[in-house]
Amino acid sequence: MKVVEFAAYAAGPGITKYLADHGATAVRVESGVRPDGFRTHYPPYRDNVPGLNRSGCFCLWNNDKLSVALNLKAEGAREVAQALVRWADIVIENFTPGTMARLGLDDERLRALNPAVIVLSTCNHGQTGPHARHPGFGSQLSSLAGFTHFTGESSGPPMFLYGPYIDFIAVAFGLVAVLAALDSRRRTGQGQYIDLSQYETGLQFLAPALLDAAVNGRDLMRCGNRDRDAVPHGVYPCRGTDRWCAVSVWDDGEWRRLADALGRPGWATEARWQTAPGRRAGEAELDRRLAEWTSELEADEVMTRLQAAGVHAAVVRTMAELFSDPQLVHRRVWRALDHPEIGRHHYKAPPFILSRAAAGPRRPAPCLGEHTRRVLTDILGMSAAEVGALETRGVLQ
Repeated sequence: MKVVEFAAYAAGPGITKYLADHGATAVRVESGVRPDGFRTHYPPYRDNVPGLNRSGCFCLWNNDKLSVALNLKAEGAREVAQALVRWADIVIENFTPGTMARLGLDDERLRALNPAVIVLSTCNHGQTGPHARHPGFGSQLSSLAGFTHFTGESSGPPMFLYGPYIDFIAVAFGLVAVLAALDSRRRTGQGQYIDLSQYETGLQFLAPALLDAAVNGRDLMRCGNRDRDAVPHGVYPCRGTDRWCAVSVWDDGEWRRLADALGRPGWATEARWQTAPGRRAGEAELDRRLAEWTSELEADEVMTRLQAAGVHAAVVRTMAELFSDPQLVHRRVWRALDHPEIGRHHYKAPPFILSRAAAGPRRPAPCLGEHTRRVLTDILGMSAAEVGALETRGVLQ
């Protein structure tokens, strides 16, 4: 499978990453004239030294790709891009609507060049509609979709989610859409165009709240760590600095198991705590009581004791701890690869394992333009003189 990517940040590159993880030849078209923001503005950087090829964030989304430096606004660049499209099975782009058309690379022209090609465009709102051209990034889109409305304490303002959250959601939907289009092409021989709205993918994750509003007229509000169905439901302090354990109780039977794990102290046997309405009425006190117990123990001990008793509990892990998590180690989630500038560091494997196919990551993320000559000569069949002429004219930058 051959993929050409005209994309930046997470949504487009993430789709290509999973295809590359499973053996696709992925060519990433980018330019130092206007580099991917993940290269320039998103740490961590090795040794805290920024650079186009030093972002760990960029590397996470771009392993196993070939990087071609191509200034798409330069005269002669369009012909190179079109040659890549003729070679490709799949084209993925996530520019603002209208950008590809201005570059002479809109869907109609691409499929005229290669009728079997599958083109996926992903952007904030989709390619058409009154808001299609509205600019924005993760925090704006999460807010429009309602995620920010639900996040935060009931007495405080809405809070942003971490990162471009909906970009991450869109990756999964985009990958499925591409695979569906490939299956259709296998049966019909025809390529097609996929218009993926990241906004709409985010709404899928809010289905219960949307249904509640549509059917019951109830607009749910943010409530911190509280939950409509579980009580207690929170994150509780444990022994040590910034150590926590998440605990939730979903029915009266689980409450009794929690009380047993606590050693059935006198307060836990009071009648008011034995039913969900009673626990809900005194939730603040209940949180305080539970925190008194957890704060005397290590977070892992709290989790182990409660899980053994049949109570939902999990340690709040730090990022550093995830690299030694025994479950993740067992499934080989982290793969150490050597990068030319960053050195040896970790990449993340796909979250699914195919029984009949091995997956990457196999190669580190590329330096900008690292494979330009290789792609132009080995894939497109250009001569050294032709490549040199493009370099002289400033096309390959």
